[in-house]
Amino acid sequence: MENDKPTLLGMTLPEIQAVAAELGMPRFAAKQIAAWIYDKKVADIDGMTNLSLKHRELLKSRYELGASAPVEAVHSVDGTVKYLFPAGEGRYVEAVYIPEAERATLCVSSQVGCKMNCLFCATGKQGFTANLTPAQILNQIYSLPERDTLTNVVFMGMGEPMDNLDNVLRALEILTADYGYAWSPKRITVSTVGLRKGLRRFIEESDCHLAISLHTPVPEQRAELMPAERAYSITDMVNLLHDYDFSHQRRLSFEYIMFKGVNDTLQYAEALVRLLRGLDCRVNLIRFHAIPGVDLEGSSMDRMIAFRDYLTQHGIFSTIRASRGEDIFAACGMLSTAETQKRKNSKHTN
Repeated sequence: MENDKPTLLGMTLPEIQAVAAELGMPRFAAKQIAAWIYDKKVADIDGMTNLSLKHRELLKSRYELGASAPVEAVHSVDGTVKYLFPAGEGRYVEAVYIPEAERATLCVSSQVGCKMNCLFCATGKQGFTANLTPAQILNQIYSLPERDTLTNVVFMGMGEPMDNLDNVLRALEILTADYGYAWSPKRITVSTVGLRKGLRRFIEESDCHLAISLHTPVPEQRAELMPAERAYSITDMVNLLHDYDFSHQRRLSFEYIMFKGVNDTLQYAEALVRLLRGLDCRVNLIRFHAIPGVDLEGSSMDRMIAFRDYLTQHGIFSTIRASRGEDIFAACGMLSTAETQKRKNSKHTN
């Protein structure tokens, strides 16, 4: 994915039809190409064997498939695997494969780095480098060694999906379209800090589940943890969410990382109940993964259980998300930061 040829991976069916027309191929060839990519997951253009040799050579002269294998894999004792994928010259993004009893979830990235600069996030410390293309987003699924076991995908990796919304929506279309992966939108969750410009558009243009990174119900405190709060407050966001119906197929959830002595008392649980009253939603409580240079600690399990029970008793379904992969650069952004620095150092010493 690092040369100048456009990639077939990441193209919608109308775009592939335009390619076929441009190369003088019959119209039905577009559906054949889409099937090779998204259904059969072919390794290269040469593998598209129901296209004529002439048409395969034409395709190769102008386009590339766009798939790139991960450059590194780090395995946890609990079965979690963090993969590092190339995303342009000298750039890398992470995807995390999380197997469970009846599920296998992949956490994918949407940007190299991130502009949001949340205090507790290693990716935010990188700053922002680039938006991922639809091909680079989908490649994390396409080139995943365990791709055939996947049951769910969550956009909770590096980057803010609503800050790269055009490309994220394109990837979601391909994942859910009949010509693409043909997944149910219920298998996909997109997380956001809640950007005003993208949130309403995402809700109206996609049927995938929505997860809001909340982490405190107190706007002033949230602004300290998450600078995006200053641009679009959580109270305005909740007011917007009340405009939509989340009581049927689509799920609305709030992500709440629990920090020791910061946001984990029942006083915060009470404020959270008040904030979310009237919304059909759930709250996922998450234990904090420590990152270098950040003076925050995770809450105790006893404190998390008490917090969960209070929410449940007051009508908000709440779960404690199992902590996975703590032994493998678990915090999002740590592995890619380490790899980028390693390669920079290697260039300087050579």
